[in-house]
Amino acid sequence: MLTSVSRPSEINRAVTDGSVQPAGYQLDWQDVPVLVQAFRRMVRSTEFDVCEMAATTYLVAKEHGAAFTALPVFLVRGFHHGAIVRLDRGPIDHPKQLEGRSVGVNRGYTVTTGVWARSVLQNEYGVDLSRITWVLSGDEHVASYRPPANVVPAPPGSALAGMVASGELAAAIGVPAGDGLVPLIPDPLEAGLASLRRTGIYPVNHLLVVKDSLLAADPGLAPTLFEAFAEAKRRYLAAGMSELDSRVAAITGADPVPYGIEPNRHVLQALVQAALSQRILTRPPALEELFARGTWNLSA
Repeated sequence: MLTSVSRPSEINRAVTDGSVQPAGYQLDWQDVPVLVQAFRRMVRSTEFDVCEMAATTYLVAKEHGAAFTALPVFLVRGFHHGAIVRLDRGPIDHPKQLEGRSVGVNRGYTVTTGVWARSVLQNEYGVDLSRITWVLSGDEHVASYRPPANVVPAPPGSALAGMVASGELAAAIGVPAGDGLVPLIPDPLEAGLASLRRTGIYPVNHLLVVKDSLLAADPGLAPTLFEAFAEAKRRYLAAGMSELDSRVAAITGADPVPYGIEPNRHVLQALVQAALSQRILTRPPALEELFARGTWNLSA
């Protein structure tokens, strides 16, 4: 029996509802209503045997000695051009105007949406990220991580949306549009798809991690879990994928949500490079060292 956490979605539903079982194992699904709290509990106390986790949280945790290792099972993907919001009819209407100003980030500096969104600003709009003060609404999952000097906490009791509305912040990442806030990048979905056409990158947000002690005790566990989640994904694709995944597939001419290291190497390398550039990682890890032995040559 493996204590497990993963937010049910169409891509993993056949595993979370028990229709697909990993051979020789039973998954005991834990009720964690706020998924990010499961990330924190796993990072700080290795509470679960198997756990969904944000990709950059995992990268940071691994560099800081976490006793778990990922499987190349990527449960959540998305574009992040729409994650940056500004005040409608405010003074900011182009990403370069963020330089020299303060920008909010929902939760911690290392959250994956923030990493991808800052990468968009840097690589697509030429923004110098070091010239922005990043204002956080929360702390980091990995308590030992120390952010760069231009990363500061928001004042206690403040809300990022209100700070954008008042002009204290030029923009914010991870705050929903609405109530006078609009995406900084116009037509963000189309901007994301255009980026896919240029780069081939459909960003990964969440993956799956497993306790190292369990992986060491049973070398067959990693490929067994991989295959269960791969079968769930195959059923998702066969039943009809989401509109976004369908649009990605039409552009790439391939499986829009592949599992495995090799079919995701360019995406993973882009995420690692963004984390290095943003001073989230201190060294570039070899991709294989991030994933469990027994899965290095698997794909689905």
